Amino acid sequence: MERDQAKPLAPVSDLPSSDDGEVALHLKQVRRKKFVKCFGSVAALAIILAVVIIILIFTVFRVKDPIINMNGVAVTSLELINGTIPKPGSNISVTADVSVKNPNVASFNYRNTTTMLYYYGKVVGDARGPPGRAKAHRIVRMNITIDIIMDRILASPNLVMDVRSGMLTMVSYSRVGGRINILNIIKRHVTVKMNCSMTVNIFSQAIQQQKCKRQVDV
Repeated sequence: MERDQAKPLAPVSDLPSSDDGEVALHLKQVRRKKFVKCFGSVAALAIILAVVIIILIFTVFRVKDPIINMNGVAVTSLELINGTIPKPGSNISVTADVSVKNPNVASFNYRNTTTMLYYYGKVVGDARGPPGRAKAHRIVRMNITIDIIMDRILASPNLVMDVRSGMLTMVSYSRVGGRINILNIIKRHVTVKMNCSMTVNIFSQAIQQQKCKRQVDV
């Protein structure tokens, strides 16, 4: 009969406590809230940084096209016969004052500059300038001297008409190619081209009229 007797109950201290379960659940919820808050803070910070970077890229770090300008042209060494006709075998020296403006926050490193002079579609002179560097928000000026081959001008059938009017109409073409590098993140190759039509007074050897048009290739 003693074997059929019920086993004694376990001590109260050995039974699981409902308070302990509630404490564990509460700690788990606290940890989860902290993780959610931490993850949310990191995500918010990442979004803010991404927005700031995008704003900088499209405002401060936005690559702008360099600007090339023909500030002036001076004609020298023009030899005339009877004060009207250019002397055969002689050359005209044309000095062009060219400037490159860099509106970016980074330097613009450019290669050799090329300038060519045309007379009614034919090349009558060309020149190359040295490579250089235009610092951020700075303007670099350079003087490019072009030696014009007079025999090519004298061979043109339009020369007689220009001599009678006292004006020579020419077209110049300048090309500057280089690269803009912002923090080694944003890199852009840029080629700036400029065509200028000019009218040269044969007697005063001065530029009477000049019109320029720029073009940027990327």
